[in-house]
Amino acid sequence: MKLAQFKTDESAEQRLGVLVGDRVYDVAKLARALKESGAGPPSWLLQTNRTQDVINRGESAIRDIEALLDDIQVGTALPLDSIEFLPAVYPGKILAIGRNYVDHAIEGGAAPPEAPLLFNKLTSSLNAHNAPIVLPTISARVDYEAELAVVIGSKAKRVSEAEARRHIFGYTLINDVSARDLQFGDVQWTRGKGLDTFAPLGPFVTTRDEIKDVQALKIEGRLNGEVMQSSNTGKMIFQVAYLVSYLSQGMTLEPGDVIATGTPEGVGVFRDPPRLLKAGDVFEVEIEGLGTLRNPVVTEKE
Repeated sequence: MKLAQFKTDESAEQRLGVLVGDRVYDVAKLARALKESGAGPPSWLLQTNRTQDVINRGESAIRDIEALLDDIQVGTALPLDSIEFLPAVYPGKILAIGRNYVDHAIEGGAAPPEAPLLFNKLTSSLNAHNAPIVLPTISARVDYEAELAVVIGSKAKRVSEAEARRHIFGYTLINDVSARDLQFGDVQWTRGKGLDTFAPLGPFVTTRDEIKDVQALKIEGRLNGEVMQSSNTGKMIFQVAYLVSYLSQGMTLEPGDVIATGTPEGVGVFRDPPRLLKAGDVFEVEIEGLGTLRNPVVTEKE
């Protein structure tokens, strides 16, 4: 199942959608229509408008939505180009992993890390599919990073690697946009990684049952249609289950939290010559089975 948060031209109210084919169905609208027809969907579905509602309820919520789709004729489908996507989830925290692909560490002149290199992306940097990445006036070297993002489904504290999977709700895409001059100049990475619009997330959260092997997914980053990054999640140094377990040893992972798992080689700053983002560019992250995250690039004035 693929879930999205979105708005429409008709209403600025946030809505929760489920993807069927190439169209999105408003979950609450489906539930209300079904109720009007005489059926009795679970009451929580009638007002739900957040991915977090589904995450909090777990597998039973997924079954409730699947039951709605059995009567899909009672709802109106929305074409993808008719909705305004919002971030696929609003996490309490975004934990990110640096240099988690060997070739990316090497291209930056660093040795592969012996333990996960952890930093934070600020929740105020959240952005959405099709929304612009804004080039800040305080940076002249803004870069892209295509990454797999893990969405936590249930509270995880000191869980083992074997237990980690059951604490995962699903997966989505993230672009770890980075102001390289600030990142390298500040020494620590919070400002360079956490500026406004620097965490596009989405367009969908794909539930974990749809992904047979999260460590066997093709991942690609494209700048104006040209492939800049092409790899596979199997090349991660620290794989998804290990990261969930590792992080949970010292901090509680809460439902809805996001882990950005690192980017493969091909980022712009280490190319010769560098290929950094500029106004008018479009960057896309595509991951097998999860979809494509697309963002145009604009200046602050625009």
